[in-house]
Amino acid sequence: MSTPPMLRQMRHDVWATSMLLERCRSLTNEQLQLTAPGTYGSIQKTFAHIVRANEGYLNTYGVISQPFMELTASVDEIASRLARVRDAVEQLFKSKEIDFDEKIHDERRKVDMELWVPLAQFSHHGSDHRSQIGTILTLNGLEAPELDVWTYATAEGAIADF
Repeated sequence: MSTPPMLRQMRHDVWATSMLLERCRSLTNEQLQLTAPGTYGSIQKTFAHIVRANEGYLNTYGVISQPFMELTASVDEIASRLARVRDAVEQLFKSKEIDFDEKIHDERRKVDMELWVPLAQFSHHGSDHRSQIGTILTLNGLEAPELDVWTYATAEGAIADF
């Protein structure tokens, strides 16, 4: 059985956040508070925001419960909660066949929506904010890792030289 494309996309998202977080573990507390115009906030706060949002998207499907992570979480707590997100992504795709066209009522957001929406937002949201963290790093003379799908696919063995 082949892996659903949405699961592959979400795995990439978690991998990319994890790789960027590992890169930022070597930063000082002062560097974790760096920001840049046009970004969400500090590096630390942006990581917490990404993972907290992921928890919220996955809560839609009942694979992560509240409470969600606080935006003041430490890098270690962010990494721990990201592992929880990774496990929930796998659980989501193992638990049932998802009809992405099914409509649900989301009381928290006060909307009716199709089930594909939170999953697509999961990846788009993370990509946007990881890019912001990359901007903060490079504007401050710090190296940012390659997080694109090509790098991920190579790391996963889906691309090989011949």
